[in-house]
Amino acid sequence: MDDQSPSSRYATPVRAGAWFQALPVTLQDRLLAIAVLRRFGGGQRLFARGDPPDGLYCVVEGAVRITGIAESGKEALLAIIEQPHWFGEIALFDGQARTHDAWTEGATAILHFPQHALTELLASHPAYWREFGLLLAQKLRMTFLAVEEAALLSAAGRVARRLVAISEGYGEWKGRSRRGIQVSQEQLALMLSLSRQTVNQILKQLEAQGVIRLSRGGIEILDIYHLRHLAG
Repeated sequence: MDDQSPSSRYATPVRAGAWFQALPVTLQDRLLAIAVLRRFGGGQRLFARGDPPDGLYCVVEGAVRITGIAESGKEALLAIIEQPHWFGEIALFDGQARTHDAWTEGATAILHFPQHALTELLASHPAYWREFGLLLAQKLRMTFLAVEEAALLSAAGRVARRLVAISEGYGEWKGRSRRGIQVSQEQLALMLSLSRQTVNQILKQLEAQGVIRLSRGGIEILDIYHLRHLAG
């Protein structure tokens, strides 16, 4: 793992995110000034549940898997996030231990915004807390929607809604979506607490309808409007 100052080329993917775009330009510049670029190979853990807070992260290359592991060893997969997704903000607010594990999916580059630098920045500019509060509120909104979909949507609706969420970067890509999704059927099943067989059947039906195309380790979205309709 290498730590180095972030090069200017990583400012572009960061600025592409909806949350970062909405920040005051002065705050954008200050955040990029304190960022540290960290590179990882696949299957490396950034932090584990119970670890002390160490700041915010933003994915700029590759992907990160957010998980929870039971004592039995069973894994709960919450999300697989890609650029320009931010994570780690809960511990910034309460100063408590990490709530989940974060693992890299393949070669990954991440901008790390150290806790001490962020607290110094916020101490000198307390008005900026509102901006980070909006980031936290965005995640809370997504959490409520996930609870709702588990209780109210059919399995097909849950699969459709998650595919839409992934294609839109969990809200980070305002007004646009991505055609190709690098997520396996097993990972999708874990995220939705469904059996792999159920997810496979639903995906096969969507493929037969011309909504998606399945490939090895990924899904190509052919009709995002149909998926949004199924997602409710």
